[in-house]
Amino acid sequence: MRLGYGTNGFANHRLADALEVIAGLGYQGVALTLDHCHLDPYADGLGRRVAEVADRLRTLDLAVVIETGARYLLDPRRKHAPTLLDDDRDTRVDFLRRAVAIGADLGAEAVSFWSGIRPAHVDPAVAWDRLVEGCERVAETAREAGVTLGFEPEPGMLVETIAGWRRLHQALGAPDGFGITLDIGHCRCNEPDPVPACVAGVAGHLVNVQIDDMRLGVHEHLEFGEGEIDFPPVLRALDDAGYRGLVAVELPRHSHAAPAVAARSIDFLRAAEKASHGTEASPS
Repeated sequence: MRLGYGTNGFANHRLADALEVIAGLGYQGVALTLDHCHLDPYADGLGRRVAEVADRLRTLDLAVVIETGARYLLDPRRKHAPTLLDDDRDTRVDFLRRAVAIGADLGAEAVSFWSGIRPAHVDPAVAWDRLVEGCERVAETAREAGVTLGFEPEPGMLVETIAGWRRLHQALGAPDGFGITLDIGHCRCNEPDPVPACVAGVAGHLVNVQIDDMRLGVHEHLEFGEGEIDFPPVLRALDDAGYRGLVAVELPRHSHAAPAVAARSIDFLRAAEKASHGTEASPS
């Protein structure tokens, strides 16, 4: 298992410092959220800054996936807005295309994104059509750049379950390079099947994994051991699925204690991985 850590959990660190800490703890990759504090795609000197990050990733031997869930990067007043469902959705499409270009330059294993919450004034059918059209535009850019997309079902959004991802995948014509980002916590939060079954069900399309603990029906990213997930069977399911991408810790509200949380997380996951192979007791 190749463990990574999300930079959205290091929001109080400079990106170079965050990468140093993450690599120093033994992680093999990073889930890099493009944000005003971490590789802002709209700031001056982007080409130079991307090259510097690429060099740093190589020096630290860190793999990378690109995450696009920054809260206020595109609009200082509306969280996560605009999305692919909003009237001004072209801004989101432009951002995602920039993310694809950055991902290509960094050699990212995937670029991850989600649908967004349907605005109250937008008819469900219109919102769906907007989502499909926006994904088509982003997917075209990704194909040209040779970048894999991972679409994430997100609780509360228009596409919030694996079933919703399957519907979208089919609406797009089941294209190659349009896979799924699976957040393990989300599977516990709002999927009807057990978490290992969720992993097995998307094994052929899995391109990116986020991992955290969570409780049934509550969308709150928790440290390992604070939720309800039994992790050794989940890690065994990932192994059985043949997944070889990054498994990146997703704790976006823990930046205040990032180094300590990241250290505890990798210790927990290493113990869980051993337990998944029956070599020691499950972590608590």
